[in-house]
Amino acid sequence: MTGTADLPAIKRRQQQAWASGDYGQIGARILITSELLCEAVDPRPGHKVLDVATGTGNAALAAARRWCDVTGVDYVPALLERARRRAEAEGLPVTFQEGDAEDLPFRDGSFDVVLSAFGVMFAPDQEQAARELLRVCRPGGKIGLASWTPDGFTGELLRAVARYAPPRPCGVKPPLLWGTEDRLHELLGDGAASVRTARRSITFRYRSPEHFVGFFRANDGPIIEAFEPLNAAGREDLAGDIEDLVRRFNRADDGTVVWPLDYLEVLAVRR
Repeated sequence: MTGTADLPAIKRRQQQAWASGDYGQIGARILITSELLCEAVDPRPGHKVLDVATGTGNAALAAARRWCDVTGVDYVPALLERARRRAEAEGLPVTFQEGDAEDLPFRDGSFDVVLSAFGVMFAPDQEQAARELLRVCRPGGKIGLASWTPDGFTGELLRAVARYAPPRPCGVKPPLLWGTEDRLHELLGDGAASVRTARRSITFRYRSPEHFVGFFRANDGPIIEAFEPLNAAGREDLAGDIEDLVRRFNRADDGTVVWPLDYLEVLAVRR
């Protein structure tokens, strides 16, 4: 890791951001991506599966529905508690525990499958996080990832929000690099026998651009954190920029907003 970034401080801010709001509301709108990721990885009943940066458990629960022996790790206790409640409600025997994607609390080769859906991509030390994914996956095991692409709506949204936030710390690479083929080969290539990528898309549907902004301002931690320090004019400007972005991507003609969310699906086989 190059540069002078204070990684512990960055992680503390991330934890605070993800714990604010109600990320479960956001995760529910992208649940289908974790089901599709599990279908692509094709885990077998009895496989030991790890979901890294599990959040509220979308990928972990998807693997558990396929009769896998599943563990989900995250460094935000509030998200893990929501994941546990979901698993209990569905009667799924998933183990959820605190853990850092850059320092996973498991021995080498502990898992047949390692997953992360829009989670590990936000680890500030990308190289270390990738090494950990590879380390805990057994030789011949699979790593399945879903990451937002830089040129899709979410990439544009993150850049719009970043214009109102402090500069990224020196040495910390943009998380959207996980959504590019070149970067994935850099991160996983030496430890993988193969890396296969596919661009996927799901659809967001909201009543209006204003509805989308209001929903995310109420529930999405990083969005909440972005608005919080701004004055009234700054908040209005940021909301307007996001609403304009939704209008630009919108393909509905009935007064609602409907637009695609592009992401990169990755399937790697551990060397």
